[in-house]
Amino acid sequence: MHSSFRAADYLSEKGPFVEQLPGYQVRRPQLDLCAAIEQTLDEGGILTAEAGTGIGKTFAYLIPALLSEEKVIVSTGTRHLQDQLFFSDLPRVRRALKVQADMALLKGRSNYLCRHRLQRAMGQGIQNPKLADMLGKVWAWAGHTVQGDIAELDAVPEDAPVWPLVTSTVDNCLGSDCDHYAECHLVKARKKAQDADLVVINHHLLLADMALKNEGFADLLPSAGAFVIDEAHQLHDVASRFFGESVSSRQLRALARDTVAEQVNDAPDMAGLRELADAVEMATQDFRLVLGEAGRRESWRAVAARPAIKTALERLHASVQALAEGLKPAAERGRGLEQCHERAALLAKRLQNFLADEAPVQGAAARDEAGETGVPATVLWLETYTRGFMLHITPVDVAGLFRQHTDDFARTWIFTSATLQVNRSFEHFTQNLGIDSSSPRYRHGVWDSPFDYARQSLLYLPADMPAPSHGDHTRRFVDEAIALLKASRGRAFLLFTSYRAMHEAHRLLENVLPYPLLKQGDLPRHQLLETFRQAGNAILLGTASFWEGVDVRGQALSCVLIDKLPFASPGDPVTQARIDALRERGEQPFMSYQVPQAVIALKQGVGRLIRDTHDRGVIMIGDPRLTQKAYGRIFLNSLPPMRQTREQREAIDFFRRDSDRLQ
Repeated sequence: MHSSFRAADYLSEKGPFVEQLPGYQVRRPQLDLCAAIEQTLDEGGILTAEAGTGIGKTFAYLIPALLSEEKVIVSTGTRHLQDQLFFSDLPRVRRALKVQADMALLKGRSNYLCRHRLQRAMGQGIQNPKLADMLGKVWAWAGHTVQGDIAELDAVPEDAPVWPLVTSTVDNCLGSDCDHYAECHLVKARKKAQDADLVVINHHLLLADMALKNEGFADLLPSAGAFVIDEAHQLHDVASRFFGESVSSRQLRALARDTVAEQVNDAPDMAGLRELADAVEMATQDFRLVLGEAGRRESWRAVAARPAIKTALERLHASVQALAEGLKPAAERGRGLEQCHERAALLAKRLQNFLADEAPVQGAAARDEAGETGVPATVLWLETYTRGFMLHITPVDVAGLFRQHTDDFARTWIFTSATLQVNRSFEHFTQNLGIDSSSPRYRHGVWDSPFDYARQSLLYLPADMPAPSHGDHTRRFVDEAIALLKASRGRAFLLFTSYRAMHEAHRLLENVLPYPLLKQGDLPRHQLLETFRQAGNAILLGTASFWEGVDVRGQALSCVLIDKLPFASPGDPVTQARIDALRERGEQPFMSYQVPQAVIALKQGVGRLIRDTHDRGVIMIGDPRLTQKAYGRIFLNSLPPMRQTREQREAIDFFRRDSDRLQ
């Protein structure tokens, strides 16, 4: 390593990547971004950096992070991106820099095998053959795994029902009282993170730690001088989840089953606990039944007064309270029973909030907000699934809570993503997270994508499309799509803002085109994407989870068709609560909240198309509001500099000009 090198020098023509990475290209925006990140790490403060797709922002922050004298924590959006960073990108950068920095990968506890719970599951005599087979595979893997990261075991899917049986939660972990504490994979991972120079985490773990710190518990994460937040546009939604509270059917059933298991082991003479646990399971099932159909997501206020729901909730609360009381004398028999008592008491307290007339106020910042506006600082809402439910208490505004932690956690924060700006401004992002953009410690910048969007892509806005609310919109959208799909020879994503529209479009497209037709939900997401890539000419229909975090390079994806602008449903309880709070403060929630949120989501969807300097393709957006409404200009100003057309013929000709590449 050349000691006189600055971070960006490693990415230059004289740097090691030119020789070490085949096809490596020096990109001026990447060098400039790297230099800005290095300066922020050296001087401290906050940097918000919008880094266009293809700029190479990962290397731009990893190099100064590894060269920094600070301990740096890098947080990204998903576990998949975590693994890619740690197992692929970081080793490359460390080899090129020839540094010996200690690195660690740290995930949430549900990603690590718990030997105590595995042993207990093996002794339960599971009758389900499929579940028993998966448990056998986990047992065999447990004998040789070093890290205990469940992602290692390819033979068992990450969403398999066996994993909750053999991993721990905050609720059921025995901590230092566990017989397997000395060999605990999670403890070892945390210890390694404490000692490392650079730690790779994800946003869920970052926010979980912030939430625990807010409650006065010990930190999960090691203290660090700097945080680099990649995919930072996701942070606000994740923060809302972790700064709130919830009660789920899964938590209640797990409590009941754990109580029975611990009673058998440590208090066989207290058979009454089994009856109390059974009562909780039954009350949980009854409460789920009265909530009605699956797929509901609505304000608690809308259903709280219904007699059947109120009665079922009172019974559920009473059963959990009774279990807490029954566990009180049993708690001294063992750590497991003591913990079950603590969990039952906490869940009873949370359920009590849903029996009260008003939403609870959380924390000093929340009390101040409620006092100023007269709007509750939290919103109570529910979700229903096929066999389960979740009751949520979500803060309406997380800005104050997040700002406390940026001050408390570290002196340096770097936020980066391809989609932070709205209408060429960072205001929406900084306000959502309570970042003081007037502070002398704050910097921001935009580093544009190296892709030639004007040459590589075309934005097609069909003329004469009906309003999104029109009953015929999806059929007209599909009619337009078919013409393009014929020209593109499949190779397309169709992205929808609702499941209803996706299913209707799938029905309209079936047996119409000679290309494989794939739909979200038919296979797990990663399998669906792999099938799409392998086919080379497939058409994939998806909703929210396919608008971002999906990377398909090359000819397999040459057309992205978006049905509507992705406004959050005004019926969504959290969205509605935020709208009410903004309106109460005298703001216009549509322009200050709903439009910016939709712009970020649209930028993500459009960003699926061009992923490489050789990619070419067409974006079609079937929403006439882009050209008919004044706010449509905000969306268009926020998109990459693509050529635009209203003519279908021009969009079709784009593919005809590429006909040689399609042979």
